[in-house]
Amino acid sequence: MVRQSRLAEYGLPRLEPIPATAGTRAPDARAQLQKLLALATATTGIPFGAVNIITEDQQHHIAAVGMDPGICSREDSLCSRVFLSGRTTVVPDASQDPLFRDHPFVTGHVAAIRFYASVPLATADGFVLGSLCVFSPAPAELAAAQQSALEIIASQVVEVLELHHHARMLARALDEARISNELLEAFTARISHDLRNPLTSIIGFTELGEMQGAADADDVRLIGRTSRRMLAMVDDLLSFSRIGGALRRQPVSLAALVGAVEEDLTAVLKDSGADIQVSDAVLQADGEQLRILLQNLIHNAVAYSRPGVPPRILVTAEESPGTIEVRLTDNGKGIPAEERIHVTEPLARLHREDDPPGSGLGLATCVRIAKAHGGRLSIGSAPDGGTTVSVWLPAVTSGILSS
Repeated sequence: MVRQSRLAEYGLPRLEPIPATAGTRAPDARAQLQKLLALATATTGIPFGAVNIITEDQQHHIAAVGMDPGICSREDSLCSRVFLSGRTTVVPDASQDPLFRDHPFVTGHVAAIRFYASVPLATADGFVLGSLCVFSPAPAELAAAQQSALEIIASQVVEVLELHHHARMLARALDEARISNELLEAFTARISHDLRNPLTSIIGFTELGEMQGAADADDVRLIGRTSRRMLAMVDDLLSFSRIGGALRRQPVSLAALVGAVEEDLTAVLKDSGADIQVSDAVLQADGEQLRILLQNLIHNAVAYSRPGVPPRILVTAEESPGTIEVRLTDNGKGIPAEERIHVTEPLARLHREDDPPGSGLGLATCVRIAKAHGGRLSIGSAPDGGTTVSVWLPAVTSGILSS
C-alpha cells in the first residue's frame, strides 16, 4: 500500500483538475501531458504513445495518442515489466525479445505490438510514478538523438506532475487557511459580544458611581481604569486578529489617511500638544488597514513622547523602483537598538518605569498589515533621539503627489 499512498499524494491516478482558488487557476495538467505526448510521438515518428501511472495492480493511461485512454491490469502491462529498471528500454521488435515475445500485447491475443520504447517517470527522490512509452505494430529503430529527446520529454512529464502535486498542496493549504479565518472571525465576533458588552456596562456603572459620589469612590475609579484597560486590550486583540485577510486595494491619499487618524485621536493630540506634518502620496493599498497602521504609529509617538516635550511627528513618503517607503519620525523617547527587533512581536513591551500601559499589540498589528500588503516594517532612530518607523509597500501604481 506504500505505492498507493505515494501516488495519492500526487492525486494519481485520477489527476483531477484543481479548483480555482483566490482568483487563480492551476494549469491543466492533463492537457499539458497530452501535448508532451504528442511531441514524443512526433519526435520519434512512432504513431502510438501513452503516459502511464502504475498502481499496485493496475496501469492507467492519463494521456494517450493514437488510442483512447484506458485501464488494464498491471500484469497485462508491457511497461510494468521494465518501469522499475531505472533506465530507458528500447525494443526494435518485441516478437523477437525474450522479455516481451510471450506478452499478450505482442502475441496477438490483445494486440500485435512490435516496436516499443519506455522511459520511467521518476521523481527527484527516486519514486517511479509510471512510464512514458511509444509503440508501433511495425518494427522500428530510434536514433540516439530521438532517444535523448524522448528522455527529455519524460522529464518534462515528471515536472508537470510535480507542479500539479504542489498546486494541490497549495490549494489544500489555502482552503484550510480560509476555514481557519472563518473560524477566527466567528471567534472574534463571539469575543466581541461576550467580553466587550459586559466591560462596557461595567465602565458605565463606574462612571455613574463617580458622578453620584459613591462612598468607595477610589475603588470605583480603580475598577473603571482596570475595565478600560481590559476593553482596550480586547479591542487591540480583535484588531490584531482581523488583519491579514483579503485586501481591498484602491488608490488612497496618505494625507487623507493621516487626517482621518487626527480626527480619531483628537483628544489625545490636543492634550499632548502634538504637531503632525505630512507629505502626500497616492498609495495602492487597503485604506482601512493602512489607517489602522498609521493610527497605531501616531498613537505610539504621542504615548511615548518625552515628558514636557510636545510630540513632533513627521509623516513622509519616498518612492524608489518597485517600492514606496512611508516613514514616520518622532521626537520621543526612542527605542534602544537591542529592543527594536523584539517590540514588533505580539504582546512585547519595553517595561520602562514611566511608560504608559499598553497591550503590546500595536506594532505587531502594523507588521501584519505591512506583510499583508507584500511589504515590511523596520524601526530605527531619529536624528534627535526619537524613533523612525519605515513601512515599505509595493509601488503598484503609486506616486508622490507633493511635498
